[in-house]
Amino acid sequence: MCTVSLCMIVKNEEAVLARCLDSVKDLVDEIVIVDTGSTDATRAIASRYTDKVYNFTWVDDFSAARNASFSHAEMDYCLWLDADDLLLPSDREGFRALKAALGHDVDVVMMRYHTAFDDAGTPTFSYYRERLVRNHPHWRWEGAIHEAIVPHGKVIWSEVAVTHRKEGPGDSDRNLRIFEGLLSKGAVLSPRERFYYGRELYYHGRYEKAAAVLSAFWESGQGWVENRIDSCMVLSRCLRALGREEEALEALLRSMTCGVPRAELCCDIGQWWLDRGDYRCAAFWYQLALDAPRDDRSGAFVLPDCHGYIPALQLCVCWYHLGERDKAAAFNDLAEQFKPNSPQCRYNRAFFAAQGDAAH
Repeated sequence: MCTVSLCMIVKNEEAVLARCLDSVKDLVDEIVIVDTGSTDATRAIASRYTDKVYNFTWVDDFSAARNASFSHAEMDYCLWLDADDLLLPSDREGFRALKAALGHDVDVVMMRYHTAFDDAGTPTFSYYRERLVRNHPHWRWEGAIHEAIVPHGKVIWSEVAVTHRKEGPGDSDRNLRIFEGLLSKGAVLSPRERFYYGRELYYHGRYEKAAAVLSAFWESGQGWVENRIDSCMVLSRCLRALGREEEALEALLRSMTCGVPRAELCCDIGQWWLDRGDYRCAAFWYQLALDAPRDDRSGAFVLPDCHGYIPALQLCVCWYHLGERDKAAAFNDLAEQFKPNSPQCRYNRAFFAAQGDAAH
């Protein structure tokens, strides 16, 4: 059986570190923890699980820190987790089976990463990450922020998921601060970094600057296709915030030069038309979202609700305004199949029932 080193970088994670390590400690063969400057009980907690706890001077570079953790690993594969990640019970058993079946010829294992959830705990934001990587100097992290290891060689895909359960607000300015620190030193951002820089600017409400960065990223013709598609959606939101509505729609439409439109994109276009009261055009795009293929292995950021619940619920709204009540009610029923506990669906059902009673 292949052996696994858990490799983590941590700083001031006393609230969540034990939870993470308890969920995985019996699944791995060693635990390596690199501390980047904790001032709380993080190191003491880490020391209860492993004697391989190392200091690393933080240099605003996540790849440097993660590569330091990998450098101490002695097992066949490196598994990386953040302190606010964990494996849920069902995924623990899945990981155990994955590890038992893992061949020595595999280079990278892509695993699901669930990072946002609805009130019922169902993932609303999910994507695959390179989670288990062969322990070899060839496999190292790149990028100071939003770091990654480019999967190649023999790559396998697993349905085992890592669940991200963030506690507290964290440092919402950290990523933008690192990007702007790099730029102030004359660094040239990679295409991937330019996309994420633009997205961070959007998150911080700096819409003009974000739009400029994302437009330049698109016009460069560089970058991974899913980042290019996402850049159009983020750019469109910036332009809408700036009141540049027609340009916002144009940004969404240009993404179709990258291939079949994603459901997330169709929902954004549907919303654009819905906001103008053009329910027929909105219905067209929401139906397209409902019918769009879902490919979680494309590497895209997948919003599961855009592949079912959201377009079905919005089609209910559209068809109601278009005077087709029965069709609207049917789409509400469909939305409720995707999300049985939806308050909005319950409200709509009661509304339609009351209308039916009034008609009699």
